[in-house]
Amino acid sequence: MRSLGGVDDALKQQLVTDYRTADITDQDKLILEYAEKITRDAASITQDYIDKLKRHHMPDRMLHDIVQVASYFNYINRLADGLGVELEG
Repeated sequence: MRSLGGVDDALKQQLVTDYRTADITDQDKLILEYAEKITRDAASITQDYIDKLKRHHMPDRMLHDIVQVASYFNYINRLADGLGVELEG
């Protein structure tokens, strides 16, 4: 498993298996849910959903950063997949 500095192995496994049941804060779960939603079905994100995130103390800057990071990784992964790039061993 890749190194996640400062994260113990048990938590890493929980996050990989299912972040929804991992021992993390509710806000962290919402952040991961948002990133997943951006990845799997971005068109389903409504203003009501954004308002829900804001009610959970996620300012515009945080939402912007989450969208930027998730979108960048999605772009790079699709680029690599589309070009047939294989991971190094």
